[in-house]
Amino acid sequence: MTTSQKHRDFVAEPMGEKPVGSLAGIGEVLGKKLEERGFDKAYVVLGQFLVLKKDEDLFREWLKDTCGANAKQSRDCFGCLRECYTAE
Repeated sequence: MTTSQKHRDFVAEPMGEKPVGSLAGIGEVLGKKLEERGFDKAYVVLGQFLVLKKDEDLFREWLKDTCGANAKQSRDCFGCLRECYTAE
């Protein structure tokens, strides 16, 4: 699987207070929708990833339902969080 530059940048350093839009697959429009629903930071989305027990299907469905992410966007975001989480 190839990853985007955004993905590589995100996982290259600690998550800290990174905004939700810094996640791979999450651009300005999806980031705004997530922020409106209380998911303003990448670590808040990571929390949802963990609540859903790191299950790819559940997380991607949640992302689609929450902000309208398409298949590529949800796959990229899941991959980014999975790599970030397993790296810590």
